Amino acid sequence: MNREREEINKRQRDFYQNFDKNLPSKAWSYFRNKALNSLKKQIGVEKDIYNLHKSWFGDLAQKKVLDLGCYAGNVLSLHLAQHSKEYLGIDLSPKGIAVLNKRLEGIEGANAKVIDFLSEDFKEKDFDLIYAYGVLHHFKDVEELIEKLQEKLAPRGEIIGYDPLQTSRPIKLLRNLYRPFQSDRDWEWPFSKETYYKFEKAFDVKERRGVLGRAKWSALLNLLPISEEKKITKAKTWHQEDWEKSVNNDKHLFSCMHISLRLVKKPVK
Repeated sequence: MNREREEINKRQRDFYQNFDKNLPSKAWSYFRNKALNSLKKQIGVEKDIYNLHKSWFGDLAQKKVLDLGCYAGNVLSLHLAQHSKEYLGIDLSPKGIAVLNKRLEGIEGANAKVIDFLSEDFKEKDFDLIYAYGVLHHFKDVEELIEKLQEKLAPRGEIIGYDPLQTSRPIKLLRNLYRPFQSDRDWEWPFSKETYYKFEKAFDVKERRGVLGRAKWSALLNLLPISEEKKITKAKTWHQEDWEKSVNNDKHLFSCMHISLRLVKKPVK
């Protein structure tokens, strides 16, 4: 492991270990997540994402699964652990992995460990599925990440990921204004168009969905003299438009704030 990455990993581990003591980051996270998550719940974004990912998992009974960067477990970690043939969750945080291992007690073939995905110490491979919820954008070197993902996947293995996009001009501007004050900026690299196309070139994109394109402007509806019911109805309509148009329309996809990707390892030529 190179020194730069080792130092970043240490800062990242310490950041999450002591997140409750990091008041600026905690305040920003609360503000951002409260507003964004409230909107996502109101118009069904969260529900659609989780249902989509579960449908992409398919039958897990014979699959070896890697839950990458899972901390103490994401919303679907236990589902993966309970239904797969073999489940491994990995993260840099000892605190998070300790919690996850307690949650996994009694589930045969399931365990979690503290390890760096890019490290040579991580020997496991031949995964049928790598689930990376909010994780792939934590890697600055996209080429190195792609190479490691390909190495760890079984033939025709799949990656299912969910990450922020930095392709909408207003969102990019806001992120750039915030970045100098962002305490976790060294491991936060939202997908650019270039990043997306690198993944598209390296893997078969079986399916994709974008969220919070037009729907991200739903908050502005509060400025209009219309009923709450009409605001929610309009916001849901925008969400469905984002959901459907982002499948085949790059322009609409890149207007979104987040992307779900289902990638398949290409066959060896």
